[in-house]
Amino acid sequence: MPRLFTGLEIPPGVAQSLSSLRGGLPGARWIDPEHYHMTLRFIGDVDDVIAHEVASLLARVRRQAFELQVADLKSFGGRKPRAVVATLTPIRALMELQAEHERLMQRVGLELHKRPDRSRSEPFWVPRFVLFSSRMSVGGGPYVVEAAYPFTDVRFPMSEVSSRPEL
Repeated sequence: MPRLFTGLEIPPGVAQSLSSLRGGLPGARWIDPEHYHMTLRFIGDVDDVIAHEVASLLARVRRQAFELQVADLKSFGGRKPRAVVATLTPIRALMELQAEHERLMQRVGLELHKRPDRSRSEPFWVPRFVLFSSRMSVGGGPYVVEAAYPFTDVRFPMSEVSSRPEL
């Protein structure tokens, strides 16, 4: 049974900048920067029939690419944090994409997903969203991209043309 979630990949340059902030938490297990992502919708452990239905519905999403920016770092767990996360600037395109994923997951019979409460980076271009799976392990990852869904009308800003990720 795969454990699935939809998300956005964090570009390598942004991930490396974030990874340079790691430290100061004795005993912490850090996720490798290549596994940094922004979860759009946690789906959970589902059977292959639901997994295929989810992938089919996600393939119908038609959105334009957009730009995001890391806004802040937060920790969860009080005096003994158990997780450190980077938050992204909430923009309309991101919130609409999350809402669409939520509607699609409810269409396949999944319950409403309640999200937990929500360091500024350079803006980065978001040309697609992906369907991730995770393997059972301690800590986060490894995460596998099961399917990628490019946004329509992908236009990269001039600053991104030479360094844009290949789709």
